[in-house]
Amino acid sequence: MATRVPDPNGPQHTRHAGHAFASFQGRTREGLFSAGRRSMLKAGLAGLGGLTLPGLLQSQSQAAESGLASSRGKSVILLWMAGGPSHIDTWDSKPDRPWINRGPFGVTQTKLPGVVICEHLPKQAAMLDRFTIIRSVDARHSNHEPNMVFQTANLAAEPRVNPEAVRYPALASIIARHHGANHPSMPPYAAFMKSRSHLAFAGYLGKEFDPFICDRAAKLPIYTNVGVDTGQVSGGDLFQMPRGLSPERLSDRLSLLQQFDHLRAGLDQDGSMDALNTYQRQATDMLLGQRARAAFDLERETPETRARYGSHLWCQQALIARRLVEAGTAFVTLDLSYHTASGTWDTHGDNIPPYGGISRGLGPLLPLFDHLITTLVSDLEERGLLDQVLVIAMGEFGRTPNMGTQDSTDGRNHWPEVMSMCLAGGGLRHGQVIGATEKDGGTIRERPVTPADLAATLFRYFDVPTDVQYEDHQGRPRFVADGGHPLAELF
Repeated sequence: MATRVPDPNGPQHTRHAGHAFASFQGRTREGLFSAGRRSMLKAGLAGLGGLTLPGLLQSQSQAAESGLASSRGKSVILLWMAGGPSHIDTWDSKPDRPWINRGPFGVTQTKLPGVVICEHLPKQAAMLDRFTIIRSVDARHSNHEPNMVFQTANLAAEPRVNPEAVRYPALASIIARHHGANHPSMPPYAAFMKSRSHLAFAGYLGKEFDPFICDRAAKLPIYTNVGVDTGQVSGGDLFQMPRGLSPERLSDRLSLLQQFDHLRAGLDQDGSMDALNTYQRQATDMLLGQRARAAFDLERETPETRARYGSHLWCQQALIARRLVEAGTAFVTLDLSYHTASGTWDTHGDNIPPYGGISRGLGPLLPLFDHLITTLVSDLEERGLLDQVLVIAMGEFGRTPNMGTQDSTDGRNHWPEVMSMCLAGGGLRHGQVIGATEKDGGTIRERPVTPADLAATLFRYFDVPTDVQYEDHQGRPRFVADGGHPLAELF
């Protein structure tokens, strides 16, 4: 059911609740309907009977055979800082400027000579040789709630003024279509989602390339919308079979389908029926969740690793993200937000709850983020995965050069003129800063980087053609990375 959610920074809009198997239309009302874990079973049997999931697995296999997915094993973990983190108070510090511009935080020297970042990111500073900071990202067309431009690379992806914007496919969905998962029983695109408006879906590509929503697949702590741990735990029931249907019964149904297939085998001259049986078996394995269930099971990690990441919700999600890419998922997005409005990083001011300002809003987030991203990168490196996993951290835009917006003493408003982001891993060239802003951090001074450039960079990383297209509802071809170029500094 659609609900109307007020946005303190803009008009109301309609938002629809998401669910883990949206790609298989598992909650479409057909006869007897139950909006719980039974939806997964319905989606799964639809896959076995209607070939939805096996067909997806088959298309991924065909893409690999055609050479479109030659970069096997590559993956991305996107840390989506929903709300728009302040670039001046994170990666583009201005320590020599007046307080009204530089803000309340000091700076720390980094592993890169002459480069400083916020004092609340000391762990990242100590290993900045493994990161790339981009300080000149052009965010002039980006907004949030919903936030679509940087997740789609489409400058018109502004649902408040463009109803078609929700149909523009996520870059992760493009990669799911043209690269596929790195293991056939894992979803190619997975996400932890706090709000449907924080995440781009497949749109014109079709629901089969929507993200697999992970929130109910693992037992995770419940936090309030201002980041207080309630001590309660939710999730972990996604892979449970409803009463009366066991994995054995589901396997029996697959065997029955195979018997019917063999009756028709004489009509099959090219072997496609045998292949279809293979994809059905893969689909059953995915639905039974043997590999995926293991990926979501943090009990399989050593106590030392779990303690290293810590008990915070976002850190546990980061550990699961590492397990997902290790198991074969190609793209994982973490929605780093406590609340479902514009996002926890939307630090307008302490007098505008639940956002907070720079000191009391952003301040507590930075040590947590510093621990999360450095632990993730270090863990990937120690496990020999860092060259295969590209970690990206970014939000929708930067924030105003001056403090004290919207009648607050320490808030910063939206600032689409420029933002910063960081990357690590993926076998790319790091230990550098790309681009620069003017002395007050208000505008780009050199090396502008556009959303299309980021898309082209991702496509080159995954060996997806940078001129990849999709068709809209009128059958017209649309370029994804239109005018974009891969960042040569990274390759």
